[in-house]
Amino acid sequence: MSKTRTRKSDARQRLIETAEQLLYAEGIQAVGIDRIIAEAGVAKMTLYNHFPSKDDLVLAVLEFREAKFDAMFEKWMERHRKAGMDGLEAFFAALKDWFKSPGFRGCMFINSNVELADAEHAASKFSAQHKERFYEMLKQNIAEYAGTTKADMVAPAIALMVEGAIVTAVMQQSIEPADVARDAALMLVSKSSRKRK
Repeated sequence: MSKTRTRKSDARQRLIETAEQLLYAEGIQAVGIDRIIAEAGVAKMTLYNHFPSKDDLVLAVLEFREAKFDAMFEKWMERHRKAGMDGLEAFFAALKDWFKSPGFRGCMFINSNVELADAEHAASKFSAQHKERFYEMLKQNIAEYAGTTKADMVAPAIALMVEGAIVTAVMQQSIEPADVARDAALMLVSKSSRKRK
């Protein structure tokens, strides 16, 4: 790869990483393009060479955030699995780790959807797709714990508990909603087990 091409890709990545930090911490509407350019240390033309509009940058940020978040969450889950937890318990322990992480401000995908207030926006659509992928990962962990049939029955309700826990953790500035959601999820799985007998 040529040095010019490397510099261009470095600048693009720096823009995405800078924008991700700012947009997550302060919100899409609160952070302007000029601030992102200044903090990334690039020229305005560099930004527009990579991203024709702020909307394009926001979408790239969400794609980057998904890869970063998924890797982080999987790492936390793996650590809890190695400590002897099953998939569902590890999921909620990782959720709690996320709530404890520095600068936690909830789910960037929920926040973006609320701020954009347009279901047809490319970033809103990507956020909705991210939530579908996150739901499938949760459902797999429920299936590991309780079997596929039970996972099909209880996953939608547990997913609502998880999303509620994320929002509540931000509003209360507390990690406890992860434990509340875990306990409710385990109780729900247990109750559905009794009904099936």
